[in-house]
Amino acid sequence: MKKYGVFEVLGPIMIGPSSSHTAGAARLGKIAGTIAGGKITKVDFLLHGSFGKTYKGHGTDRALVAGILGMEPSDERLRDALTIAKEKGIEVNFIEEDLGDVHPNTVKFIIKCQGGGEVTVMGSSIGGGNIQITEVDGDKVQFTGAYPTLIISHRDVPGQVSKVTTLLYEENINIAFMKVFRNHRGTIATMVFETDHSIPEEVLSKINSISEIARVTYISPVKDGEA
Repeated sequence: MKKYGVFEVLGPIMIGPSSSHTAGAARLGKIAGTIAGGKITKVDFLLHGSFGKTYKGHGTDRALVAGILGMEPSDERLRDALTIAKEKGIEVNFIEEDLGDVHPNTVKFIIKCQGGGEVTVMGSSIGGGNIQITEVDGDKVQFTGAYPTLIISHRDVPGQVSKVTTLLYEENINIAFMKVFRNHRGTIATMVFETDHSIPEEVLSKINSISEIARVTYISPVKDGEA
């Protein structure tokens, strides 16, 4: 029998009628925006299943954009997210799309940043405001955003995982979950660490300086009492 936490029973603090379509959507947008990094100029939201069919009526469109703007699901400004994005010069497009054998509340973000960079992120709102990220820039990943999370892109050569885990050990940062993903041997791999402790900037800088590491993205978890 599954054990449920208090948060799952009570639900998230949020603006909107549905935890899956608003709270989860805003969380997905915020993580996607964090992964993108730089100043965002355009986002295409590819909406699968229920997201694609009901995004206007359930406020999923506003919640996704609010997340991209860095808002929490409880932010009163969420209702005006589309207007705020327009004022900031961010172009947004919502496109119903079949993304394959995925959760019905799934979205793929195609994010363009100032300078021409493009980032893609895919994730699902799985109920109760909970989410799961399943793809970053075409690479399969798996994390929930409930823990402090490190996403590290690196050359697929021996020793990279060991170097990062050693740094975390030296800083007394406990690893809750770790996964390594790659598409082809010897090319680019992605390691994802979910940790029990926040990771200080100086540790992130040390990790970033490791040879063969191309990019380090750090995602802070949602704090208790926030949605």
